[in-house]
Amino acid sequence: MMTRMCSRLDKLFAALADPTRREILALLLEADQAVTEVAKPFEMSLAAVSKHLSILSRADLIIQEKRGRIKYCKVNPDALRPAIIWMQGFGQFDEFDLDSFEEFLESKALHHPPAH
Repeated sequence: MMTRMCSRLDKLFAALADPTRREILALLLEADQAVTEVAKPFEMSLAAVSKHLSILSRADLIIQEKRGRIKYCKVNPDALRPAIIWMQGFGQFDEFDLDSFEEFLESKALHHPPAH
């Protein structure tokens, strides 16, 4: 159980460590988006964005689903729960306010827009 939790946390924090992936999460907080829409604001290939999306998906931060022929991405609202529980174990984080975290991500996206 503990090994599985550590592996899950490793994937979660590794996915969040990259600024591009944090920007992608901020974009997806606004609405579900097709992979091609997610890729538009970034100066990188669709394949590179797809790799970022795969990492976010493996960390359970996003959910990818096919709708017809188009693959859509959306934020997994419960994805941060393991990290929240882990951080609360240190007693420094009494309550983790997901609304505040969402506001934080949105403010970062506004102050650090993707390069065009």
